[in-house]
Amino acid sequence: MARLISTSFVVLLLAATAAAFALSEGARSEPSPIYRPRASGVFSPDCRCTRNAGTVSFRLRTADRVTLWLERDGERVATVVSGRRYPSGPVAITVDGITSSGTVLGDGAYGPVVHLEREHRTILLPTRLVVDSKAPAIRVPTVPRAIISPDGDHRHDTFSVPYSVSEPARPILLVDDRRVAVAAPAGRLVWNGRIGGRAVRRGLYVLKASAEDRAGNRAPEHVFAIVQVRYVALGRDRVLARPGGRFAVRVSTDSPTVRWTLHGRGGVGRRGTLRLRAPRRPGVYHLYVFANGHAAKAAVVVA
Repeated sequence: MARLISTSFVVLLLAATAAAFALSEGARSEPSPIYRPRASGVFSPDCRCTRNAGTVSFRLRTADRVTLWLERDGERVATVVSGRRYPSGPVAITVDGITSSGTVLGDGAYGPVVHLEREHRTILLPTRLVVDSKAPAIRVPTVPRAIISPDGDHRHDTFSVPYSVSEPARPILLVDDRRVAVAAPAGRLVWNGRIGGRAVRRGLYVLKASAEDRAGNRAPEHVFAIVQVRYVALGRDRVLARPGGRFAVRVSTDSPTVRWTLHGRGGVGRRGTLRLRAPRRPGVYHLYVFANGHAAKAAVVVA
């Protein structure tokens, strides 16, 4: 009799265990009411840019009333949506970074929490929103004066300086307050003498540096260089000479040779000092000097 009772007890215990396991497996296989959760990542509530707000998105299996808040270190810091009804399907909620008391969220990572009224469930999403309101700092050496000649002959075509940033950020180069592309190896700012894809005219240009991080925060712009763009330049734009006399004019270019014309005559000379003979008749003549497709002009006054 005792053996029969013992056997019956074991059978009942096994049956109860199997039933509990079946219930557990059923609960475990029940799909979550929320799936495909995502967060936009890093944003800055203070920046005047497109990254001044974050986004929390997910999909609802069935329509429900949703409350969404952010928490940090287990504490609720900002209610984003309260009891708003959403249909089944995709849900996207904008997070502006304002706390429940009306202040801006401090820098750091926040966990989105969703409460479903119909399901009576509260779910901490595995994604995180990161608030970053601190602008990066960029360091560039000061260059009082530099000269480039962006004529494509691979001699002094570009201006280049090293830079460093205080955090991962994209460098920004501005020339006369116009943003230009930074086509450079890592750690260097390079300007190729072009703005908007077109070569600039000769003259002086002011270069400024800035940087932008992933949250859209921008470092203050600061001037770090004055660059002179020069293709071919003459030491003076007015030359006095005697009829038929010789005169000299300084030619500044990175081309080893130049071509010149004066009152129907012409020739080729070396850069540096160009020595020519003036026309025999008094008058005002124009001297043109060419190098790599660019020209400079000076008036030759014969008296």
